[in-house]
Amino acid sequence: MFRRVLVANRGEIAVRIIRAIHEVGAEAVAVYSDADRTARHVMLADFAVRLGPAPASLSYLDASLVLAAARNTGAEAVHPGYGFLSERGAFAQACLDAGLTFVGPSPATLDATGNKVEARRLAKLAGARLVPGTANPVATVAEAVQVAHDIGFPLLIKAAAGGGGKGMQIVETNDAFASTLASAQRIALAAFGDGSVYLERLVRRPRHIEVQIFGDGAGDVIALGDRDCSVQRRFQKVVEEAPAPGLTDAVRARLAADAIAIGKASNYGGAGTVEFLFEPETHETYFLEVNARLQVEHPVTELVHGVDLVHAQLRFASGTPMRDALAQSGWRDPAIHGQP
Repeated sequence: MFRRVLVANRGEIAVRIIRAIHEVGAEAVAVYSDADRTARHVMLADFAVRLGPAPASLSYLDASLVLAAARNTGAEAVHPGYGFLSERGAFAQACLDAGLTFVGPSPATLDATGNKVEARRLAKLAGARLVPGTANPVATVAEAVQVAHDIGFPLLIKAAAGGGGKGMQIVETNDAFASTLASAQRIALAAFGDGSVYLERLVRRPRHIEVQIFGDGAGDVIALGDRDCSVQRRFQKVVEEAPAPGLTDAVRARLAADAIAIGKASNYGGAGTVEFLFEPETHETYFLEVNARLQVEHPVTELVHGVDLVHAQLRFASGTPMRDALAQSGWRDPAIHGQP
């Protein structure tokens, strides 16, 4: 096990990870911006390093500052949590280049799954069904208009480099398409530094189902059940329930099989989530995206399966074989997680 781990995050998830680091017998390094200098995660850590002023771009998103904090405190590993730098392949590679262990998937896996268009290609190769849409980001307005007519309205404009619903726009008719496309590209550029977008057919009133996976980075992948995240506000999850209620055994098995196949295709190592849309009327399932990190709603899976995913991440990253790292105490009762 590591002697000291830096947590490259803030707030609730930083507190959660610091607690797990202490539970496995290691020391925790917190980082903070000026806005968080008295935050709980700073108080709980064994060491704390100021990154910079309040804006995330000048603190938590500055990889050079995070790496300097790890180097100056003698950390051996970096746990990115979720958000910020957690799904950036370049940051994971920078950690490795600095002699640090990145607690998460490999840079190659992050690059393959972090871009939503590339992830769709990967899922198709793995045999998962996709929502009809573009195979590549749309390059010009003229191309986008033609593709939109081919797909049909209503449709979704989505950020290729994004997630969490940022930049996602619903277009009901052709009349609003050009202006909505420009808006989605601006939001994507501001949020992710990449204005590329792609188009998908809008699935009306689907259920949002996700499957927790854990892989060894060499083709062995486990599915730890499913979660229903259909209750959302502005594309942000509000209530999550595990296991997802009301699925047939056949649908549940298909979701797990597709998630495992996608994990194998991406040589997935560590904890991650494969998300799907489910049409209740037809029982069709469609690949949505891969979140190559710990999810906000991971506690419901932990409660149902009797596993600590952060402990497992730390043990696996420190060299414990995946199936040994993922010690489970067996099936428990269903669980629900709510967010404010």
